[in-house]
Amino acid sequence: MKAAVLNSAPGQLDIEDVQLDEPGPNEVLITTKAAGLCHSDLHFMEATYPHPCPTVLGHESAGVVEAVGPGVRHVQPGDHVITCLSAFCGTCSMCTNGNMSLCERKRIDLVRQPDEGSRIRRGDEDVHQFLHLSSFAEQMLVHENALVKIREDMPLDKASLIGCGVTTGLGAVFRTARVEPGTSVVVIGCGGIGLSAIQGARIAGANKIIAVDMLPSKLELAQQMGATHVVDASSNDAVAAVKDLTGGGAHYSFEAVGLPVTARQAFEMLRPRGQATVIGLIPVGAEVTITGVDLLDEKILTGSNMGSNQFRTDMPRFVDMYLDGKLMLDEMVSQHISLDQINEGFDDMKAGKVARSVILFD
Repeated sequence: MKAAVLNSAPGQLDIEDVQLDEPGPNEVLITTKAAGLCHSDLHFMEATYPHPCPTVLGHESAGVVEAVGPGVRHVQPGDHVITCLSAFCGTCSMCTNGNMSLCERKRIDLVRQPDEGSRIRRGDEDVHQFLHLSSFAEQMLVHENALVKIREDMPLDKASLIGCGVTTGLGAVFRTARVEPGTSVVVIGCGGIGLSAIQGARIAGANKIIAVDMLPSKLELAQQMGATHVVDASSNDAVAAVKDLTGGGAHYSFEAVGLPVTARQAFEMLRPRGQATVIGLIPVGAEVTITGVDLLDEKILTGSNMGSNQFRTDMPRFVDMYLDGKLMLDEMVSQHISLDQINEGFDDMKAGKVARSVILFD
């Protein structure tokens, strides 16, 4: 099968032939129908986050179950599914406390052991699986706890977005911060995750939703998603502008860029007892500094791992939100591309031309 392989980092992706093993115990073979290009993949391509190579990247995807291994109970062949990097063991202290996105044993229990052979191979060479998924490929072989069954009337190109960006943004609002109706919210960065956080704030009933970005096209899209105000950070002091719009600071802020400077701005934009949630992936080794005296205002700075999701519950609900007209996904898909166009898709991402590019495999 064809797959996009990262052979060295930093580097681009090479379209190559790789092979999948047969499904083993608790494993599911999926025919990939759609995969979104996420900024997190770009972090690994640019080596700001390390990962062993060669590897097949991709983690935001949807498809159809082709076959299942022994012991699989959640799905059967023909089921439509969304994959999720928040694979869970179901038995560790985090899972049993309802925090499956922070599972402590998925890197042990959900991967193959050395004597079981690799799930992905290139000839005689093992290929590393990326975040339990590797969805930039025509098929995936994953543990059943890395996917969820969804209704079949959901378009799979839109469903793929729920696999990461949408769940990360909505979950940060609904689960991490628990935004309350009538509050003020600011979102820094209007890519796929930021736009999802804006929609989450709208659905949660926030009165004032402020979008901050440096590209007018993204700010325009943010208004379509529910932003009541926009701040062009290329020509304005974003912190001062937000404080002016909110009368002293926002109740909640969300950083969806992944930079120390914007994380600090998210904290500075808050009113006393406000909460800043960092969604973006800040590069390994980078530090976020805040002024100590601001802690006297009882402000909170926290992170969010994949929106603190419980994806087996959350993703089917998000599908319903889309089909009921509450969640806008069509507008987030900037372009459909083929697997062969994947590097051009990431170039478009780096240039700020798109909200989301989605690979279609049919």
